[in-house]
Amino acid sequence: MADPLLTQAARLQAMLESCELCPRRCRVDRTGGERGVCGLGASAVVASALVHHGEEPPLSGSRGAGTIFLASCNLGCPYCQNYQISRGTAGTVTDDEGLAEIMLALEKRGCHNVEAVTPTPQAPRIAGALLAARRRGFALPFVYNCGGYENPEVIRLLDRFVEIYLPDFKYGLAEAALGLGNVPDYVPHALASLREMVRQVGDALELREGVAARGLLVRHLVLPGHVANSLAVLKLIRENVSTAVPLSLMSQYTPVPAVKDHPDLGRRITRDEYNRVVDAALDWGFSNLFIQDVDDRELTPDFDRESPFRWS
Repeated sequence: MADPLLTQAARLQAMLESCELCPRRCRVDRTGGERGVCGLGASAVVASALVHHGEEPPLSGSRGAGTIFLASCNLGCPYCQNYQISRGTAGTVTDDEGLAEIMLALEKRGCHNVEAVTPTPQAPRIAGALLAARRRGFALPFVYNCGGYENPEVIRLLDRFVEIYLPDFKYGLAEAALGLGNVPDYVPHALASLREMVRQVGDALELREGVAARGLLVRHLVLPGHVANSLAVLKLIRENVSTAVPLSLMSQYTPVPAVKDHPDLGRRITRDEYNRVVDAALDWGFSNLFIQDVDDRELTPDFDRESPFRWS
């Protein structure tokens, strides 16, 4: 009998011939050199790989998360905190074996897990690399750190490849998704994909000695001037998924040069804005929350200095 993971990986690879890896459904032949919105071909493009100690505590633990930053993104958020990587396709071009080598090297460095950041346009390479790495003894939990704008069928094909899903749920309002993410249909795809993630790994985060081993953690970045969007995200998850879902409510928004003159996005969030979102989450029954401090003493940012934050 054929290995179902091999079949799933082959189906993901076939999607590159008329790409529908994300809801944009560009239907270009990436194996033949055509490019869609993400600008990527059929190979993996790695911007950087490192031991990351700034993730949520169950992911970073004491030895860090083995983070692979992949080039490009399928969203178009002008405020992107990772714009140096997400806005282009620069990086090291590699194949499945090369990506597997990176995973194995991070494991050898003692990381608690290996996570791929913005993996959506490169899901076939992720699957192929995990097959190759596991044949060579790779045994860490794999974290799928995505933007939430996913094709649920792709998420289904990642079943048993991924131990921990780490999706963003960026937008709860259609107008925010279109105006800030450049996508009109973020909400239905984010919800459908989140439900599929829950089907695979449950609606909790399983810990072993304080470190995540399996499960789900949903991130939401609170944006200045957009509390209503954040409240809509919470309401969608409460009404359509579960209040047991662990939430990471992030206050670390820092304006990038592209939005420095924007009436809302050109400043940091205030303590009041952030607290309104946290209070709503608690009032609506979300009890498994990761929250951050808010430094609202300087709302106008220094664009050469990263905003510090701490998890609690």
